[in-house]
Amino acid sequence: MALLERGGTRFPFPALTEWLEHPMFGFRPFGQIVRIEDYVADGRYVLRAELPDVDPDKDVEVTVEDGVLFIRAEKTRKLAEPHCSEFVYGSLTRAVMLPAAAKTDDVKATYKAGVLEISVELAESEKKEGRRITVEH
Repeated sequence: MALLERGGTRFPFPALTEWLEHPMFGFRPFGQIVRIEDYVADGRYVLRAELPDVDPDKDVEVTVEDGVLFIRAEKTRKLAEPHCSEFVYGSLTRAVMLPAAAKTDDVKATYKAGVLEISVELAESEKKEGRRITVEH
């Protein structure tokens, strides 16, 4: 399993914005965050976001700026006055720092069965040969 190096040198703490958005830390009301998962497959960084019951043509916006992927969505209430509802409505947002090797000119997004999938091509990384270090004693 390869670890993703995020963001390069743009920001000294690249995961801080993701950490602050986590519902456990209280900077965002619980449930207002877009839940995601990410992985690397076939030379592409893939991010999947749960966005059920939204119209991808009208209610979803995906942008990339300075190595950060932004997902914005609007989920509107279908029923006028439900008796009981634990669903989340309103604006949903998420910002994710892309890996340093991400080519932001090749981004693709698809929406199927309530899941938004975004993939970004990754540049080939140069594999440096390891070298043995002599331990002096």
